[in-house]
Order: sequence, then structure tokens, then C-alpha cells
Amino acid sequence: MAKKLVIIPTYNEKENIENIIRAVFSQPLTYDVLIIEDGSPDGTASIVKTLQNEFPARLFMVERKGKLGLGTAYIVGFKWAIEHNYDFVFEMDADFSHNPADLNKLYDACANQGADVAIGSRYVSGVNVVNWPIGRVLMSYFASKYVRFVLGLQIADTTAGFKCYRRQVLDTIDLDSIRFKGYAFQIELKFTAHQCGFILKEVPIIFVNRELGTSKMSGGIFGEAFLGVVELKIASWFKKYPQKRVNP
Repeated sequence: MAKKLVIIPTYNEKENIENIIRAVFSQPLTYDVLIIEDGSPDGTASIVKTLQNEFPARLFMVERKGKLGLGTAYIVGFKWAIEHNYDFVFEMDADFSHNPADLNKLYDACANQGADVAIGSRYVSGVNVVNWPIGRVLMSYFASKYVRFVLGLQIADTTAGFKCYRRQVLDTIDLDSIRFKGYAFQIELKFTAHQCGFILKEVPIIFVNRELGTSKMSGGIFGEAFLGVVELKIASWFKKYPQKRVNP
């Protein structure tokens, strides 16, 4: 049976963390969960530790000292997944903006439909965002359009953070060379996977704004992404990317 790991970075998610973990574990397919905990002062880690007594073989946590950035959290998680021999690795938010039931659709895209990276897409079939202010919807939508134009990625939702990777993708990419820490990290991973020859497939999802806790988004995140894509494109002209191995 393929081993599947859902990586969930957390910072001050005490209102959501138990419910999201139980929701993942209630899916018809079996997923393990790795929490990357950035020193939340609200007691998120204590809740996870209590749940580990209930799910000792399926729930894991890496605790870090302070808020070190979304990108670095996922890199830590990817390396942990490789070390522990997972076949499929997922990125997911803790706040229920990503529906745990959609994990199964992302897995199917990679396991059965030929995708190397499956992307939970808000924009591949219209604009499927619930309870976001219109200004934020427009900013996100046109940011994806801008990234698509600059990088030449044929992806409608270039900033999406709900994804499934085949193990080979994470084995191939030089994770230590990934530069961005905020949401530009999501763009860089997709672009790098594309440059390495991997197949990216969008799976339509409905993104629902969090009901509990506080959003970690900021204008600086979009600023990093705006300038970062230009830097990524220029760097790609001079960089040799490792290529996907094709089994004979």
C-alpha cells in the first residue's frame, strides 16, 4: 500500500488543529499527518501531543523555535517524508480552507491519472473561493494570471497551496536551492517541478476562507511573489534543472 503523508504547518491554530487532524484521519484512504509547529504561544503543540497518544503511529510533529516561514516549514516536512519513505506527500493548511475530502481527489490525480504534482485549484473552473473579500479574490486571481504570463506556466492557480507530490518530484528537486519562504515558495515549487519535466495537473476545489483563528497573509507576501517571479524567470535562463527520470 502506498504511504501517504499530509504536511500541515501551524502557528497559533489551537481552534482548528484537533478538528483538522481528525478530519484527515476520517477519510476513506489512509493518510499520516506531520505537523510542522513554529513555536505557537497559544498551545497548539500541546494539543497535538495529546492527540499523539491516541494516534501514535499516524500523527507526528516537528517543533521549531519561532515563526520561520511557510516555505522552510514545507522543506523540513519534505525532507522528513523522504527520510521516512513516503510515496505521496501533501501540502495542506490547518484552517479548513482546504477540504480534507479533497485529499482523495489529489491522490487519485497522482496515483491513477498520470500527474506528478496535483494542484488543488481555485481557478481552473471559474473562481471557486468562498467568504474572501472581493479585493483579496481579485488580488489572488490576477497574481496567478501575472505569474502564468511571466513564467509561462499553463496553470490557472499558480499560488495554490493545496498539493500532492509524487515522491520522485521531491527526490529530484534540490530542496536546499529553493529560495523563497512565503507564498512565492508555492510558485517556485511549481515552476521548478515544471522545469524538471514533471507533469502538473489541476484538480478543481472550492476554497473556503477560515472561520476560526487569524489569517497569516500579508501584503509583503504578495510583494515577494510579484518580484520573485521575475527573479525566477531570469535565473532559469542560466540554471540547469535536474530532469525527471523515465523508467524503461
